[in-house]
Amino acid sequence: MSTRIEKLRSLLVDEAVDCLLVTGETDVRYLSGFTGDSSYLLVSADRCAILTDRRYETQIEAECGGIESFVRGPERTMTQLVAEAVDDFSAATIGLDANDVSWALLEGLRSALPQQTFAATNGLVLKLRQIKEPEEIETIRRAVRIAEQTFQAIRATLRRGQTELEIAHDVEKWIRYFGGEGCGFATIAAIGPNAALPHAQPGERRVGDDPALLLDWGARYNGYTSDLTRMTAIGAPSPEMAEIYPVVLEAQLAAIAAIRPGAELKAVDAAARNVIRDAGFGDYFGHGLGHGIGLQVHESPRMSAITEGTLQAGMVVTVEPGIYLPGKLGVRIEDDVLVTENGHEVLSSLPKGLDDCTVIL
Repeated sequence: MSTRIEKLRSLLVDEAVDCLLVTGETDVRYLSGFTGDSSYLLVSADRCAILTDRRYETQIEAECGGIESFVRGPERTMTQLVAEAVDDFSAATIGLDANDVSWALLEGLRSALPQQTFAATNGLVLKLRQIKEPEEIETIRRAVRIAEQTFQAIRATLRRGQTELEIAHDVEKWIRYFGGEGCGFATIAAIGPNAALPHAQPGERRVGDDPALLLDWGARYNGYTSDLTRMTAIGAPSPEMAEIYPVVLEAQLAAIAAIRPGAELKAVDAAARNVIRDAGFGDYFGHGLGHGIGLQVHESPRMSAITEGTLQAGMVVTVEPGIYLPGKLGVRIEDDVLVTENGHEVLSSLPKGLDDCTVIL
């Protein structure tokens, strides 16, 4: 963790602040290893301290060895603890991530520290989190493998009459069975017309009501999540699915082929979007191509038609084009892809040909 803090300090050199108050729970975990909540991290050029409460005194000793701590009791607020730590650091200007800090927190800090100045920073820790370290990549590999085992179990136990909610429940069960901590995010199990909703909520539609089942799921392992989507055709694909599935697959493969260090984010998106547009379905692909994954399911970088920036080795991104026909069905195919020094590696390996989708019940 000390290496990550040193990398953060190198970014702080270009910021006009004496220290950075890290308030995002995921950022605190990334920098310190602390897995609890309700805690902040204060980082300066030569010091780093975790700010927490007495519930976590023993935990921070176990998880955050080498990081000093400021601990409050029930008679004090977190704002008061921040004020104590800032005074101890002799900091005059405190950086705050504009993406994480609420107006209420900012006003509370200004009230508690009237002599200090606060400055906005923009996703400094998130920039570090974009590039995965080798151990992070191996953890994501494990999360992908658990997700794949889960999908195979779902397919093997799928039955007619099973509801979307029951399928989503089974996903959680199998992820834990195969060694995961649970779902990386709320599972999307969508049958028929519900699959035309990119972020559908599982409901009471049943297997057999329609041939198409879209499953978007991920496993969380040691804090890191995978994110996959696969289609299932019950009995045989419908004519609409048979028409649009090959288009989505071609689009996904084109985008994956474009992934390499230095590739523009919007160019990778365009590789998929152009395939779908040329097939006549451009109006039915209404979201970005993909996003980074890690400690959170949605991280930087984002790949969309308007995103600036380039891919870098060590990033792990989803590639998930889709076509959504309102009132009929949606088809999305999603894999997790590592950007390597020489190109890319698809971390997920579940078959995704149209024939692979068919299940006879």
